[in-house]
Amino acid sequence: MNFDLDVMRSFVTGVELGSYAKAAQKLSRSTSAISAQLKKLEAQAGSPLFTKSGRRLALTDTGEVLLNYSRRLLSLNDEAVTAVSELRLKGWVRLGLQEDLGSFLPTVLGRFARAHPDVRVEARIARNADLLSRIDNGSLDLAVVWGDRRNGGYQERIADLPMQWIGSAHGYLDWNSNSGEPLPIIAFDAPCPFHSMATEALTRKGISWMLSFTSSSLNGLSAATEAGLGYTIRTPLGMQPGTTLLDAEERGLPPLPSIPLTLHRREASPNLLTERLSSIVTQAIRSEIAY
Repeated sequence: MNFDLDVMRSFVTGVELGSYAKAAQKLSRSTSAISAQLKKLEAQAGSPLFTKSGRRLALTDTGEVLLNYSRRLLSLNDEAVTAVSELRLKGWVRLGLQEDLGSFLPTVLGRFARAHPDVRVEARIARNADLLSRIDNGSLDLAVVWGDRRNGGYQERIADLPMQWIGSAHGYLDWNSNSGEPLPIIAFDAPCPFHSMATEALTRKGISWMLSFTSSSLNGLSAATEAGLGYTIRTPLGMQPGTTLLDAEERGLPPLPSIPLTLHRREASPNLLTERLSSIVTQAIRSEIAY
């Protein structure tokens, strides 16, 4: 059995207005049509929806339960209608991303742009400080950044990803803590949460280290790592060719904590376009992690 949403709307409207004559007027139907709908609803429910209470009608237990569900179903129906009617979105939205997401998110953004040809998407790949600054000054509508230590604005944790030691897939560097040599580290220029957390873990374990290569791009880090200039620290998300995850215990390296990947906006309730793209980006990242 499937309840008729049109009938449910008449039922809810009549209860809320306190009169089915008023409901008929509001819904542009005759009172006899509304009456027929209520009889149909009672037949589907298999029990009376109303009982006499003095000179007025009151809801039975069945009526109360059905009223609650009717409101919820109608709300979901109206939400779906709004979503479909607003698929022809117009405007533009500005998105900031980490380089680690560059291997798969452009494809997602391309699908979004093709589905909404009247929407202009501007995407910027940059590092945390730049992205957060642009969220604050309004030059970005949303951004995905590493970490969640920030006051102000709206933020939503997308996932927690394990940080990993990463080396050359060709085995060009075979460092081990027993060698007594400082660990050569490849990292972004400061400030970098990966660099900070990794060096803190090394210091706690009494392992000396040296910064052997810095870069402002993920490609630079990956090229240096592949060449064996040192070990770098990232997550498995967006791993570059020529690099591989290392067995930390085997090399005497300290285990590393997880790091949050967080979506940031200035407002918790943005415009529909920003909200839609936020949802798509979040879902795409979670799907990639699950895969």
